Amino acid sequence: MAKSRGERPSAARQVNSRNARFQQWQALLGNRNKRTRAGEFLVLGVRPISLAVENGWPIRTLLYDGQRELSKWARELLRTVRTEQLAMAPGLLMELGEKSETPPEVIAVVEMPADDLDRIPVREDFLGVMFDRPTSPGNIGSIIRSADALGAHGLIVAGHAADVYDPKSVRSSTGSMFSLPAVRVPSPSEVMEWVEARRAAGTPIVLVGTDEHGDCDVFDFDLTQPTLLLIGNETNGLSNAWRALCDHTVSIPMTGSASSLNAANAATAVLYEAVRQRVSGRTATTP
Repeated sequence: MAKSRGERPSAARQVNSRNARFQQWQALLGNRNKRTRAGEFLVLGVRPISLAVENGWPIRTLLYDGQRELSKWARELLRTVRTEQLAMAPGLLMELGEKSETPPEVIAVVEMPADDLDRIPVREDFLGVMFDRPTSPGNIGSIIRSADALGAHGLIVAGHAADVYDPKSVRSSTGSMFSLPAVRVPSPSEVMEWVEARRAAGTPIVLVGTDEHGDCDVFDFDLTQPTLLLIGNETNGLSNAWRALCDHTVSIPMTGSASSLNAANAATAVLYEAVRQRVSGRTATTP
């Protein structure tokens, strides 16, 4: 027997028109400046919303379909998350869901954390990624997903770049962005201050850049040491400033006609090699 709609909040407020608040949420989809000023972004999907809640990200508002029978997951979410909850017409939800074939059941308006590098934990087994001026938000999300899956501790997005909180980045991370700290910084100087402070505290982080003309193949470099992996812009690779800061560079051996890998694929390949070395206990010789 189907559960009644009475299990949803009995005093739910409704959003049935493109009012000022709806327009504000809609602007979060395509306007980075408005996302930053509001300090919030939209999240869709069972796994991403569940991970945001599990990892303690502040949920500012839950928008849900006011004209359908909600799933057990949605009912439990609305019952347990103490925040503003608004019923919305399905057509409006579909617009906020980027006009997918069916309206999303729930959309969460989530608060952005501070862009603080200290959010990234640094231990003796540190493994992090720095992405230099990425142009594709999808690549940011893909690297977050790989870094989370392969045990990295955080991602830094540096310079004038695509946004970590762009809907394409959020979607392609499949929820991993709520488990892995991703921090935006304006330039290399902020990163180097943070790295030097960690070194002074006793963690000898090495900066390892990826380059087709690297010092050695990635398989021959010791990635068991505390490592910050530097991934270059999709078109131009690492900037001169980042190249100068690299302690070492590594290349990914390739065959066939391809001259390079997609940035997210390259990051995944090197992260996998780092995990392989750490799991196997192999120690390579540092050049």
